Amino acid sequence: MRTALLLVIALAGAGNLATASSHREAPFVTKHPKIDATDFYMFRSYEPGREGFVTLVACYLPLQDPYGGPNYFALDPDALYEIHVDSDADAIEDLTFQFRFQRVSRDLALDVGPAGATERVSVPLTNIGPIAAGDTGALNVQETYTLSVVRGDRRTGMSQPVSHAGGTVFTKPVDFIGTKSIPDYATYAAQFLYEIQIPGCPTPGRVFVGQRKDPFVVNLGETFDLVHTNPLGPEDGESDDLADKNVTALCLEIPVGCLTEGAETVIGGWTSASMRQARVLNPAPVPPGVPGKGASVEGGAFTQQSRLGMPLVNEVVIGLKDKDRFNASEPRDDTQFATYVTHPTLPELLEILFGVTAPNAFPRADLVQAFLTGVPGLNQPAGVVASEMLRLNTAIAPKPKGMQARLGVLAGDTAGFPNGRRPGDDVVDIELRVAMGVLLPLADAPSGQLPYTDGAFCDDSLFDAAFPYLRMPLPGARD
Repeated sequence: MRTALLLVIALAGAGNLATASSHREAPFVTKHPKIDATDFYMFRSYEPGREGFVTLVACYLPLQDPYGGPNYFALDPDALYEIHVDSDADAIEDLTFQFRFQRVSRDLALDVGPAGATERVSVPLTNIGPIAAGDTGALNVQETYTLSVVRGDRRTGMSQPVSHAGGTVFTKPVDFIGTKSIPDYATYAAQFLYEIQIPGCPTPGRVFVGQRKDPFVVNLGETFDLVHTNPLGPEDGESDDLADKNVTALCLEIPVGCLTEGAETVIGGWTSASMRQARVLNPAPVPPGVPGKGASVEGGAFTQQSRLGMPLVNEVVIGLKDKDRFNASEPRDDTQFATYVTHPTLPELLEILFGVTAPNAFPRADLVQAFLTGVPGLNQPAGVVASEMLRLNTAIAPKPKGMQARLGVLAGDTAGFPNGRRPGDDVVDIELRVAMGVLLPLADAPSGQLPYTDGAFCDDSLFDAAFPYLRMPLPGARD
């Protein structure tokens, strides 16, 4: 099963190793961080008693400083956020879960001025008092969302609303402002974990959308600075530069049988975000609730501008000139990017910087096969059409927290990356080693067996044992 690691792709592309798994990876999304997909996870649920489910997590809006008020990190109500599943290996989505967000202002106000001559004045803050589970009267702004499932083409297929016991509108917890505003954030946020009814799926699933601690681990600063670290140093010798950052996570838990088709147990998955084609800035915005438009008027068809399946693809596989084009493309068209895989540049960069020897197997046909099709015997579906996405063999049992190997299949753990991706899989170290030829014969990769690392250590101790698996967000302020 060690050959399964070929699916992790050759890390290649522009001269940078990474800016995180998919944080600020393309020129256009740097202008629109609300639609920037940072990471995508897909794995058999390892919460005890939930082994018959698949968890899908799409993270958006990168590099959130916990103290980033007063508006914090709402998602874009004019955008469409989607998680796609390919059940029959034809490189076309069969199921799409669509999220649409709304930001509702309550316009809380205070009486200001002397008795008898007060003015009712709107407050400038997200809250005017403590917030607790079941008591959000002091909350000035609330985000809600709807969730739909589309069968077939994401734009023309049959769309049906997903519901919970209270209807079809879901509530997103406010970001973790601080411990004075929300003394018990865990209890507060837990009330927004919903059991859901998915049309066409007899067994209920679950959903949670909200701010979480960013789960990705990377030595970002030094890595970005021409790999200004020792790639052969200690695996835990450097800092995780995202240790103080939050992210917004869209988390779904779906029964396995609702995602697979027929006898095929392998599914493919990816996330995308789309914006309206047209935007006109309003020179005279009106307040929410007042007839008219806000700061901008959005219109036209939805156009995809962000995409993420396998980690690190657009950062270090796709060349700078094609990054926006990749974000707008769909898996069915991925053969156009094959050159970036057959002739990876990262090994050549490491050879120049550190004196190691890059692999000599050109074209990297092994990587192309694995990158586009999945790995035979692990997660290659029958009749697969070549395309880039995260692939998961749902027939492989999950490993519980505490028994997962951070190097996934490379360490003999076939329930881990590249068979799907769990929060505790150290994809940076895995992909570094594969790029340098750990799976190739010694004659083709003389330096391929070295233990390459970015030095930022990742394992499942950094993540929770139950849905939604990602840890609570960091507070903007503490007691």
